[in-house]
Amino acid sequence: MSREIRISQILQQALAPQYMELENESWKHSVPPKSETHFRVVVVSALFEGKSRIERQRWVNQLLAEELQKGLHALTQKTLTPAEWEAQKDKPFKSPDCMGGSLRDKNKS
Repeated sequence: MSREIRISQILQQALAPQYMELENESWKHSVPPKSETHFRVVVVSALFEGKSRIERQRWVNQLLAEELQKGLHALTQKTLTPAEWEAQKDKPFKSPDCMGGSLRDKNKS
């Protein structure tokens, strides 16, 4: 089973999201083809009500602790309540550009 499927299943089961978007962004980084090391996720869940942004992201990180120990290198997160999602859903959510490894060297040229 792919890491992307495992991440999706873990988050779906634990957070019962109203909306979830998961994207493998590994291709944007200095990793071998077909890697599953860098992901971007938007999770909208009523279970986030009353929790700070950091508490939500820590929760997601705890849920994915095993994946983080086994090669998941980066996870860009947007964790929202349904009301927050309604107010922000039309705003794009992008991961920061990768400046690591050979990409940093390429940008210096």
